[in-house]
Amino acid sequence: MTARGTASRFLQSVLHNGVGRYICQLKRLSLVFSKNAPSSRGVREFIEEGVVDFAKQNPGIVVYVTAKRCNVPKLVAEYLNGAVKEEALNRKTAEDVGQLIQKMVNQSGLDIIRIRKPFHTDSPSIQGQWNPFTNKSSVLNVQAFKKETEKQEAATEAK
Repeated sequence: MTARGTASRFLQSVLHNGVGRYICQLKRLSLVFSKNAPSSRGVREFIEEGVVDFAKQNPGIVVYVTAKRCNVPKLVAEYLNGAVKEEALNRKTAEDVGQLIQKMVNQSGLDIIRIRKPFHTDSPSIQGQWNPFTNKSSVLNVQAFKKETEKQEAATEAK
């Protein structure tokens, strides 16, 4: 699929997250697994070893652990914006499960799509984007360039 065929949007932050303080967007994690199935072995190991530590490190996230008959264990993540993401945990190790949970914690719940531009504003300026040299004299660049060429010429003459 080409770049024009994929969905895109402008860069945005969820509720201006990071301005003031960070708010984790993940609100609920559900681990669904089987007590006896070999495909749920890694999930069971993670629950025995790491789920309590994860819950202590992330008190704002509710963790549900559900043991029921299922062929494929799964992780269900629910975010503040109402998005629900499911990941299959079939044949994953306890370390893989921990990494997948950490990935879910770091996400915002928005779909991963192509970003149109690295910057966006609701009230664009007709002057263009600001940079550190916007109001500086262009002579500064020319003088620095002349000094560099004089040093190079002196070095070539000395040889």
